[in-house]
Amino acid sequence: MIILHSLILGIVEGLTEFLPISSTFHLITAGRLLGLPNNSFTSMFEVVIQGGAILSLLFIYTKTFLANRELTLKVIFSFIPTALVGLILYKIIKGIFFSTHWLMLVVFVGMGILFLLVERLVTQGKLSLHKSLDSLSWKEAFLVGLAQSSAVMPGVSRSGSVISLMMYLGYRRDEAAKYTFLLSVPTILSASLLDLFQSRSLLVANPENFIPLLVGFVASFIVAYFVVKWLLHYLGTHTLALFAWYRFIVAALVLFILGT
Repeated sequence: MIILHSLILGIVEGLTEFLPISSTFHLITAGRLLGLPNNSFTSMFEVVIQGGAILSLLFIYTKTFLANRELTLKVIFSFIPTALVGLILYKIIKGIFFSTHWLMLVVFVGMGILFLLVERLVTQGKLSLHKSLDSLSWKEAFLVGLAQSSAVMPGVSRSGSVISLMMYLGYRRDEAAKYTFLLSVPTILSASLLDLFQSRSLLVANPENFIPLLVGFVASFIVAYFVVKWLLHYLGTHTLALFAWYRFIVAALVLFILGT
């Protein structure tokens, strides 16, 4: 992997990790379009650079974690079902979805349809988005963790699944986005550290791999920081429709590129 490739993938990760458009789908697709081999290093790279995105969240939300003990405990409680489902199903899902692009596209488009359906319920007055995180119950925290666990499938998106469910439960879009950011910290941090530990031999045997990882990590951190700030502001006054239509357009473009 050359430096340019690692820079591009780092930017893609930073742009897509916290938007409800599935960073895994974008990284896998970008890697294929760049002609990168699907080997153990690229798999590790895609996970480790997520740590850069998480570092941006720590810059923004460390005070929130320290100041609100109950909310922090609920985030940890939400993480438990995510971790359990991820450990049990990850290898199965990876074997099926990561190597079958059309399945990822189906899931990718399906989540866009879900966004529009939830927003339609809001428009029709069947859903009232009035709740803040102060009213989050332990039961709801557990359900959110289950929703996030579905993101083990490429194309779902952690933020997309969490925001959709929390909107269904009556939470404001910006409050749902804030919770998915908080929940991303233990989720992605643990996955990145675990993958780095399991793949440590790749760095020991090939120290030159450290430079592409560092470039991708830093690029992801810088881009993700601004994306988080923008998304919170955007969802304070806008719907998820933009991300739904984005999914439809990208899916069509990917089908066209792969077909030609």
